[in-house]
Amino acid sequence: MKSYPNIPEIYAETTLNMLLKRAKKPRVHSIEEYLKEGGYQALEKALNMSPEEIIDWVEKSTLRGRGGAGFPTGTKWKFAVQNPAPRYFICNADESEPGTFKDRILIERDPHLLLEGMIISSYAVGANEAFIYIRGEYPAGYYILLDAIEEAKEKGFLGKDILGSGFDLEIYVARGGGAYICGEETALIESLEGKRGHPRLKPPYPVQVGLFGRPTVVNNVETICNVPFIISMGWEEYRYIGPSDYAGPKLFPVSGKVKKPGVYELPMNTTLREVIYKYAGGTVGNKKVKAVFSGALDCFAGEELDMPMDYSPFGFGGTGTVMVLTEDDDIVEACLQVAKFYEHETCGQCTPCRVGCHEQAVLLDRIYRGEASEKDWEGFVFINRYIQPTSICGLGAVAGRLIKQAMEKFPEEFEAYRKKLAGAI
Repeated sequence: MKSYPNIPEIYAETTLNMLLKRAKKPRVHSIEEYLKEGGYQALEKALNMSPEEIIDWVEKSTLRGRGGAGFPTGTKWKFAVQNPAPRYFICNADESEPGTFKDRILIERDPHLLLEGMIISSYAVGANEAFIYIRGEYPAGYYILLDAIEEAKEKGFLGKDILGSGFDLEIYVARGGGAYICGEETALIESLEGKRGHPRLKPPYPVQVGLFGRPTVVNNVETICNVPFIISMGWEEYRYIGPSDYAGPKLFPVSGKVKKPGVYELPMNTTLREVIYKYAGGTVGNKKVKAVFSGALDCFAGEELDMPMDYSPFGFGGTGTVMVLTEDDDIVEACLQVAKFYEHETCGQCTPCRVGCHEQAVLLDRIYRGEASEKDWEGFVFINRYIQPTSICGLGAVAGRLIKQAMEKFPEEFEAYRKKLAGAI
């Protein structure tokens, strides 16, 4: 067994024992171990099915993308195959959102689950070349995937005429440059083509015009790792896991002021309160939960913990990232860190996001330091309001969202800084 650097000790717990079955120990599982536990049997089954049948199963399973948007996976695949070959399949492993480390644990501890899902997915959409675009700060994952690909080739699961089926596939691994924006699928494609990672205007969508101008499917790591289970157990049984509209296991990376930070595999009818108190052990010092940040996307108040962890309009949504803040935390300071993150990560392609993210961070920093004038306050509110509707891509669309929500849910904390300015406190 090879030794790899930087594989973290992550507390991993599962009530479903599917995605995290082999990932609960901080080491890489070889192909021999994977095969002993039934690995690549789903691939054998899939290669005896038609691509159309596989897509139909994935669509009936109600599997949604686990990268944040929650788009139905089978629907995306159907759109892609309506366009002529050649087609490409890309695994988005550019996990760059604050507090998110669920894909990392799958890559570094169970790489063959990802590869099996990629081979089945590529067969379904008619792709003979597939790519894993991995975050540049995941060096261990990069080398683990390269070794796993070689293992799969030696066993006949990759390359020419896979398992005598006539299907050919090559998988390549590309390292990103550490840009958050390259998690956006069109920016990822631009980067993979060797260009600056700037998002494209849509339409056309990648399923129409993607990598090298060809139809391309982009799914993230966790989404792809669900595919072998859909094939092995059948879509009907898969639908029994969790709520009917949001079936399948879901990984929740939990961090912040909790006793047991880590990755939790749970059904999506689990509530946010259960994630924090039942699985993550509650808060450090048994403090009251003030807020939960969903990565850098949304802010939920401590009174909203009974929501389900699904993709419904009233659910938690996103990547499932849970960052817990308690009564001792300063909401304004936390929002400033979010603003600085977006200021650093904006690609600079469009003016509203490039200028807006910078000005939002600068003005919020003045507010936090108690140096903002009333004109600065007005400017901050104006910028926060208009970054979203005028930006090209999703980064600008969410750059001010969490901060806006925090201002609405914790007005007294922002007002305290305004009073500080006026000399009232």
